Amino acid sequence: MPPAIAPVRRRQPEVRSNGADDGSVTAFTVVVLTGLLLFLAITADLGQALAAKVQALGEAQDAARAGAQALDLGALRSSGTVRLRPDAAAQDARAYLAKVGAVGSVTVGTDTVSVAVTRTVPTHLLTLVGISSLTVHAGTTARAEQSTP
Repeated sequence: MPPAIAPVRRRQPEVRSNGADDGSVTAFTVVVLTGLLLFLAITADLGQALAAKVQALGEAQDAARAGAQALDLGALRSSGTVRLRPDAAAQDARAYLAKVGAVGSVTVGTDTVSVAVTRTVPTHLLTLVGISSLTVHAGTTARAEQSTP
């Protein structure tokens, strides 16, 4: 039987660090994770603000439509002129805003109702960088028109 051959082990040279790179991966990881967390915070909180703006726009549109229904029927029947009753139009638009709990302003023209809604959205992750809320604005105008039969 042939003699057993023992494996030859090479001795690995010792690697010695002078300490210049110690902890560099940790610092890099902290910086990258902080950047990712900030990106996540901006994405989440701005997404919430965008959703609030869409909701505010819907509320403004509905309030303007509610106000634009306050037609001066006497003027419409007598001369065919489309115009609004300003006090009633403003009251109807404000009543709608109050009903949905929105804060806004109403401006009534001869045949238009303009509504602007403001919402304040609390932030969650952006509070870490000192931003506790975001304010969004949305506005629209509805025009009263005579439809053609």
